[in-house]
Amino acid sequence: MNILELSEQEIVRRNSLNRLREMGIDAYPAEEFVVDAWSEEVKANFSDDEAEPRQVRMAGRVMSRRIMGKASFMELQDSKGRIQVYVNRDELCPDEDKTLYNEVFKKLLDIGDFVGVTGFVFRTQTGEISIHAKSLKLLSKSLKPLPIVKQKDGVTYDAFDDPELRYRQRYVDLIVNDGVKDTFLKRATIVKTLRSVLDEAGYTEVETPTLQAIAGGASARPFITHFNALNIPMYMRIATELYLKRLIVGGFEGVYEIGKNFRNEGMDRNHNPEFTCMELYVQYKDYNWMMCFTEQLLEKICVAVNGTTDVTIDGKTVSFKAPYRRLPILDAIKEKTGYDLNGMSEDEIREVCKKLEMEIDDTMGKGKLIDEIFGEFCEGTFIQPTFITDYPVEMSPLTKMHRSKPGLTERFELMVNGKELANAYSELNDPIDQEERFMEQMRLADKGDDEAMIIDQDFLRALQYGMPPTSGIGIGIDRLVMLMTAHSYIQDVLLFPQMRPEKVAKRDKEEAYVALGVPAEWVAPIQKAGFLTVEALGKLDRPGKLFQDLLDINKKYKLGLKVPVVDEVKAWVEAAAATLPAEPAEPAE
Repeated sequence: MNILELSEQEIVRRNSLNRLREMGIDAYPAEEFVVDAWSEEVKANFSDDEAEPRQVRMAGRVMSRRIMGKASFMELQDSKGRIQVYVNRDELCPDEDKTLYNEVFKKLLDIGDFVGVTGFVFRTQTGEISIHAKSLKLLSKSLKPLPIVKQKDGVTYDAFDDPELRYRQRYVDLIVNDGVKDTFLKRATIVKTLRSVLDEAGYTEVETPTLQAIAGGASARPFITHFNALNIPMYMRIATELYLKRLIVGGFEGVYEIGKNFRNEGMDRNHNPEFTCMELYVQYKDYNWMMCFTEQLLEKICVAVNGTTDVTIDGKTVSFKAPYRRLPILDAIKEKTGYDLNGMSEDEIREVCKKLEMEIDDTMGKGKLIDEIFGEFCEGTFIQPTFITDYPVEMSPLTKMHRSKPGLTERFELMVNGKELANAYSELNDPIDQEERFMEQMRLADKGDDEAMIIDQDFLRALQYGMPPTSGIGIGIDRLVMLMTAHSYIQDVLLFPQMRPEKVAKRDKEEAYVALGVPAEWVAPIQKAGFLTVEALGKLDRPGKLFQDLLDINKKYKLGLKVPVVDEVKAWVEAAAATLPAEPAEPAE
């Protein structure tokens, strides 16, 4: 990397690295540093009554230092928290050579470096539990300075709180912002509890293909790629459903998968194109059983994560205590809009949409129209966990027909805090009915619905061998984490959310400047001065200012370049200006 691309602090740190190497100190040692204690555990177990102080070996990142002559303090951050370390020159360097303290610790060590410390635990005169260092070892040198977040009287200064920076540089976010790591530890607890409940119920965790020949199991737009070896298009999966049902056909009692799905749709505070989902299928069950199982599952997860069944989200208390309300979708629409859609045709529902002043188009079938009405007028109103049940068949191509309500299916969606958390069915196991549903989906695709399902002939073949009565559910893990940790943005619960490409300033290549007569070694200084393109250089009206800037850069960064004269710099600017397109002539009066 060119030195001109570095900040002053980065240059200082690289100089410190070079000095350490000159002293024979490996800034990135390979050998293990054995750790036997962690910050929070040390503080929690400390006792002033111990006859002998506890000896510890700890490691972590230096987060602050206070240099005070022969004695200093630093704050060490490990994977559990932070703890203060007391460093005394004469104890760290008992012999005549004080280099480790005077030069390495005081001058060459930086905030962000990893160090290993051995010593004993004690309480300072101000009452803070600390580590009295007897030895110190550099474990990794940090070359980029961390944002320094300061707090005083409960007020945070210089916070690293720009959302785009936080999501794009999650590694920095985790280091400097308290509470971020806790969110992801809770996420791990949620997944672990979920898996534990399913395992204890006797269900088998499986893995199914992520790369699929048919994007099936949901109505969504897929990501498409190409498999070179077979010269065929392939799809990133949009759901795990159809493969898991094949396993029920094959004789498993219950199967589940926790994995990534991919949908080539929008990004917003509630959606990421790559998301984690749990899907579960259990033989001989129906959607009524699944509602009971789901509410008990979520109650256990909430207690495991938060110690209670209540969570405060956006100022509202949401209770995951079972049981939850059950409400048919058409009743919900009637409750919120006043329109009873029972028995209405597609054209009649389209008229209702117009009366509700909704934006619809001709590609929308009956199911899509009902879904749009529910989404706009109902979904956001259900704050407490509510099972929305009995969806019209047009909305549910993989769901069994309702046993007592013609035209409806045995399906539910679980709404919490105004968003869908889970989707479940009494699964359709009639292969003839399933094929007809697939054909209807293809008709929707022909009308322009790019989220309609594709016929999966192998899945139909599996159903023809016979699938037992089965209930299945899909739960969005990312949304579940949002609810359990009271976050409003999905990006806050994804370690590395999808981001738009990082903006990079346009920069011309070296050859473009050399063609103007600029010596190659002076291209980087010119760009450091702010002229990243030949066009920008050509628009400069004060070549003398650039000349002075180049002198300053040459001196400041100790480049040792042969200094051009003012006329040479002027000639570079004139040559750049000659490449600019001519400005249009003023119109004649």
